[in-house]
Amino acid sequence: MRDGAFTAERLLALYDRVAEAEDAIPRLRRFVLDLAVRGKLVEQDASDEPAAELLKRIAGSAAQQPARRGKQRDTSAANALEELPFDAPDGWTFAALGQLVRVLNGRAYKQQELLSSGTPVLRVGNLFTSNHWYYSDLELDDDKYCEAGDLIYAWSASFGPFIWDGPRAIFHYHIWKLPLISEADLSKWYLFLFLQQKTREIKEAGHGISMVHMTKEKMEKLIVPLPPLAEQRRIVAKVNELMALCDRLEGARAMREAVRDRLTAATLTRLTAPEIDAETFPIHARFALQTLPTLTTRPDQIKTLRQTILNLAVRGKLVPQDPTEEPAAELLKRIGEERVAKAKGAKVRAKRPVPFADQTSIASLPDSWRIEAIGNLVDPTATISYGVLVPGPDVTDGIPFVRAQDLALSGHPERPNKTIAPEIEAPYARTRLRGGEILLCVVGSIGKLGVAPQSWAGANIARAVARIAPVESISSDYLLLAMRSDLIQTYCAEATRTLAQPTLNVGLIEVLPIPLPPLAEQHRIVAKVDALMSLCDQLEASLTTTTTTRSRLLEALLHEALGGAPGAQAEAAA
Repeated sequence: MRDGAFTAERLLALYDRVAEAEDAIPRLRRFVLDLAVRGKLVEQDASDEPAAELLKRIAGSAAQQPARRGKQRDTSAANALEELPFDAPDGWTFAALGQLVRVLNGRAYKQQELLSSGTPVLRVGNLFTSNHWYYSDLELDDDKYCEAGDLIYAWSASFGPFIWDGPRAIFHYHIWKLPLISEADLSKWYLFLFLQQKTREIKEAGHGISMVHMTKEKMEKLIVPLPPLAEQRRIVAKVNELMALCDRLEGARAMREAVRDRLTAATLTRLTAPEIDAETFPIHARFALQTLPTLTTRPDQIKTLRQTILNLAVRGKLVPQDPTEEPAAELLKRIGEERVAKAKGAKVRAKRPVPFADQTSIASLPDSWRIEAIGNLVDPTATISYGVLVPGPDVTDGIPFVRAQDLALSGHPERPNKTIAPEIEAPYARTRLRGGEILLCVVGSIGKLGVAPQSWAGANIARAVARIAPVESISSDYLLLAMRSDLIQTYCAEATRTLAQPTLNVGLIEVLPIPLPPLAEQHRIVAKVDALMSLCDQLEASLTTTTTTRSRLLEALLHEALGGAPGAQAEAAA
């Protein structure tokens, strides 16, 4: 007899140590199954009839069953036990699956045999996702039907065991039915637990797709750890108890995460309140640094935090307004004059202002703000354009070439990796970079943004990249953060037209609606966003470290618990 059983109290003690690990509950569920099939979940009882005796009776029952279709019974499954997976507890033994069940093939159907009425045809999709059923009017052998309570196994790309709980159905050939050879000597539910554990083991090993090629012979040779029948029943009862506990822990965790999300939102509101001035901001930032690491447990929360900051920024809710500053309406007049003068000085044809009358959101913006089309905010000598259509192969000492995958907001290499022939690049001189431009992906990953560093001056861009060069009278940093906000990203997604792949054309880019504050406020917004993003960086680094630590602790505790006796598990979890 082993020293104690793995109780609900021990599971709770272990969970308390690892509760904040992202995958704690799924890992604990797998852990319970691992313990179950290794004889470490419940006590052994020396008075239980050894499993070897069960196996003898099962073999006797198998010998009495008539060979199917005139074939001799295949005994190869019994020869599969060459390498046992672990040392079994006293009273246990090992058996090949084919010694315990019959593996019965389903039926393959032609499309014309699948009808709208008759006997249901159970397909793999009906087990996992699909509620659409086909039917058949064929009369088949009983072996081709499954009844409620039958143990079945889906072996296609989506695979795993099921206890069928539906009506009498014909099972498809991607499903095996696994009737027990002797129901009096084997628990169907224990075998189901083993197959769950084995399926997960196959998936985690990365061989899930190989189940498409799983043969009946391979299935029959799966090695099953077999406890005494009484212990099988105790194991099933204990697994059900612990899985129900995991269900409750999962529900409690979901409620806890919801509370944390609300508290995080409240902390963010306090941090980003418009009335916070430069003197009080550090106080609130310190509070956030102390509070948010406790509340923030998932990467998606930090991503949401970053996007919330940007959204507040472009709606005039991140910094206070100053009524003495030149309003955006006056700034736009100066920008218009600047664009005309610059075009004239460069002797280029001035592009007409982009018609833009959508002021539907103006009421929600501060009085000093305006909304303007981005096409009216760019340098008239470097209008919004995309670049080289067919760049050709790399050439030595060619022109540096910027592709969508090169777009980044920081951490740029000195030069882009790809270079193209000068004669291919020459016709696209208008899209050569000067350095400092905003780059927007317009094909494929619509809305992805980057900045051209000064070291990329002279490079050209791909057809999938649009160059946006702001006028000097606005903050290019503010324009970039506005384009990162949900306001612009949603516009890009909705404006995309689909050809061979998603594409955003220049005309749609030119009318991107930019909420424009006074110039001085643009600079204040950029400064505060930088401070808040730095705070997010700290939170992210802290979360990464904490997540790694939790994951390692969970791994260590489970490894120790799985490798030792239940008594050792209690010490590991204490």
